[in-house]
Amino acid sequence: MKLDNKTVLVFGTGLSGISAVGFLQDITKNIIVYDTNSKLEAELVREKLPENFFGEIILGDLAEEYLNKIDLAVLSPGVPTDLPVVNRMRDNSIPIWGEIELAYYKAQGKIAAITGTNGKTTTTSLVGDIMKNFYQEVFVVGNIGIPYTDVSKNTTKDSVTVIEMSSFQLETIIDFKPNVSAILNITPDHLNRHHTMENYIAAKLAITKNQGTEDVCILNYEDEVLREAGKVLKTNVMYFSSLRKLDKGIYLDGDNIVYNDGNTSQVIVDVTQMNIFGRHSYENTMAAIGIAISLQVPYECINKAVREFVAIEHRIEFVTTKNGVKYYNDSKGTNPDASIKAIESMPSPTCLIAGGYDKGSEYDEWVDAFGEKIKALILIGQTKDKIEAAARAHGFTEIYKVESLEEAVVTCYKLSQEGDCVLLSPACASWDMFPNYEERGRLFKEYVRNL
Repeated sequence: MKLDNKTVLVFGTGLSGISAVGFLQDITKNIIVYDTNSKLEAELVREKLPENFFGEIILGDLAEEYLNKIDLAVLSPGVPTDLPVVNRMRDNSIPIWGEIELAYYKAQGKIAAITGTNGKTTTTSLVGDIMKNFYQEVFVVGNIGIPYTDVSKNTTKDSVTVIEMSSFQLETIIDFKPNVSAILNITPDHLNRHHTMENYIAAKLAITKNQGTEDVCILNYEDEVLREAGKVLKTNVMYFSSLRKLDKGIYLDGDNIVYNDGNTSQVIVDVTQMNIFGRHSYENTMAAIGIAISLQVPYECINKAVREFVAIEHRIEFVTTKNGVKYYNDSKGTNPDASIKAIESMPSPTCLIAGGYDKGSEYDEWVDAFGEKIKALILIGQTKDKIEAAARAHGFTEIYKVESLEEAVVTCYKLSQEGDCVLLSPACASWDMFPNYEERGRLFKEYVRNL
């Protein structure tokens, strides 16, 4: 579909929507900015838009007259695809793209796309670092915080673009096709948006839907859904495993991450030389290595970048030691599976701060993972009663419900002893108490340092 002089509606006034408007202004002047939130003020929205934007801003209901003149709707990732107004667009045969698909309209060069329930941001960051060790022009974008539409028109045939992709972004791709994709894992998450696990899995697997025999998909062999999916994909599959040696693929052998091309084996890195630790970190690293190998990055460049990589903020981030107690910020642990990985990484008895916005998750397996590791559970937010019920049902009773994150930190300070850990790993989103997980993590670190 050619967009020149078409009438395009951009749905959403957040970071992605504003970026999409800027992208479109080089292509068409017929742009409508729309948001269902009628409480927004049009002038405040206009202030966020490019200075030369002279299109319409519509807030609240979308009149039928607009549906009759729109050639394309571009949805921001936060817009559910089953909203009544979106269904009306479909009924009017209006094509619906996401911001990723829009950016792809102008994209050049090689593309590596990464998804999964957990580990996306770390893996994307690591892939970006590896690529910068070899390629001259590298862009790292997507769910990591920089809209793809900010950079895609600047890409060339020599560019490498590394994209972190959420299930929300994958719902609205049409022709988007990465040279290399990676799906790290699939566990229940965002079921309040996707409604069923089957829908969520389908959204994740959509990253491969346009890939062909010239492309590669990196999959976690230890994830049963992905192992089975790999048998029917139309593209080349490279597996990785942290639990077994593979005849072909990437695996952990003792302290070494090894790549086997089906004929010979090559040690890529010794994990004891890395700055990140734990099985989940090794899996993220193996996926990143698979992407790099698929894009012809030399082994020595991969090794250097992996050894120099440090953990990203808010993901099992060491904060400080107070009175012999280590404090860790895992605010990005926004679902039970991510939180389990953080719990498993703790080196000693731990006071765990959890709770937040309810995304429809269940917490039974999460509580089972406590073992002897968790000595106390401090709960905050919307889900604290739900989590308490799950914990008590599994026989865990050392539970403290508090009203604020600051109170949770103080409670942990009082409960912990020398040699213990304090871990913020909410297993929930942040939106009930904070604008985002970054703010939650930042405040946690501030409260800890002020103890």
